[in-house]
Amino acid sequence: MQKDTTTSSSPSTNTGRIRHRKRSNEVIPEVSKSNGAQLLVNDKSKYKSMLIRAYSSVWMIGSFVLIIYMGHLYITAMIVVIQIFMARELFNLLRRAHEDKQLPGFRLLNWHFFFTAMLFVYGRILSQRLVNTVNSDKVLYRLVSSLIKYHMVVCYSLYITGFIWFILTLKKKMYKYQFGQYAWTHMILIVVFGQSSFTVPSIFEGIFWFLLPATLIVINDIAAYFFGFFFGKTPLIKLSPKKTWEGFIGASVTTIISAFMLANIMGRSPWFTCPRKDLSTGWLDCDPGLLFKPESYSLLGWTPHWFPWKEISILPVQWHALCLGLFASIIAPFGGFFASGFKRAFKIKDFGDSIPGHGGITDRMDCQMVMAVFAYIYHQSFVVPQSLSVEMILDQILMNLSFDEQEALYRRLGEMLQQGIEMMS
Repeated sequence: MQKDTTTSSSPSTNTGRIRHRKRSNEVIPEVSKSNGAQLLVNDKSKYKSMLIRAYSSVWMIGSFVLIIYMGHLYITAMIVVIQIFMARELFNLLRRAHEDKQLPGFRLLNWHFFFTAMLFVYGRILSQRLVNTVNSDKVLYRLVSSLIKYHMVVCYSLYITGFIWFILTLKKKMYKYQFGQYAWTHMILIVVFGQSSFTVPSIFEGIFWFLLPATLIVINDIAAYFFGFFFGKTPLIKLSPKKTWEGFIGASVTTIISAFMLANIMGRSPWFTCPRKDLSTGWLDCDPGLLFKPESYSLLGWTPHWFPWKEISILPVQWHALCLGLFASIIAPFGGFFASGFKRAFKIKDFGDSIPGHGGITDRMDCQMVMAVFAYIYHQSFVVPQSLSVEMILDQILMNLSFDEQEALYRRLGEMLQQGIEMMS
């Protein structure tokens, strides 16, 4: 690049110092590097990094399997822990130690907004299930019903308290930094809790609708890494110089095949398919519905006579799983590309270092957040029946009527049924 060669004859040199345009120090990889030197196949330390990454992956997958076995409530608790770590990493991204020293308690204000948002989101998601958990105890039921009734008032009061707190802490010469942090905090809340509004309901609709999409993202990520590791030659996108077309295509095929096969395995377990209507942790047993009842397809005329299987058994949900696999392999990776561009904008390699070989928690959640939203919308749009059911009406009754009103409704229904029986006789 050519340097600024402005001479002293310029008028600006006589009246003051020359003002140069501030150049970005973001490191943009050269074309030659992005086309070869940065690919995994050319990385001399790739085997060492692969071992570190594999060791961390084993621990993460093992912990994940244990939590899935423990049940819905523990999976929700895992989501909460992940969100806390994500918020910490994102809060630290724009943190300046010098400014923070002049603003004691300012970081505490960020966490005040965070836990207020958490109370609001999870209160709305879990309120009905909390009611279902305590409805056998009249005292607890009344207490919980009162808390739910004033839930929004409590959350709004907490938010306004934080808002006033922020205004009272404004300092001269720090306004720009403080308002920047205020806006950044709210963006984090949208990113973190926006996806939880979809993830947690999916868990209670049946672990299947949380576990399958999450697993497909993991499979896609691992497959892309290994296909790129051994075969990657063609760069895919400049935002992620190590991503290759070979890895992308190989991962896509692997993910779609895995979606079809895993849906058959997971769809046969009541623990995965049954919805959870309360916050208990006991075993589940239910009618899984037509989606999870196998259908037989004859192979006669399609296979040679010596082929051992004459028919195959397929769950209808496996066809839905193909759509999830297609999204996980084609669209969800763009969440990772977005995160890569975001990190380049802030000149960082990873959001954190809590997971050796992987970076931070946020680095692992970029594609998961995109996938979680799609999985919930797909389930609600194409899987859940749109007509009212007895369970849906009962949920509304438990949610919106007091205990006395429910007793009155019960008596009224009894009278109506008795009148109907008398008329029929």
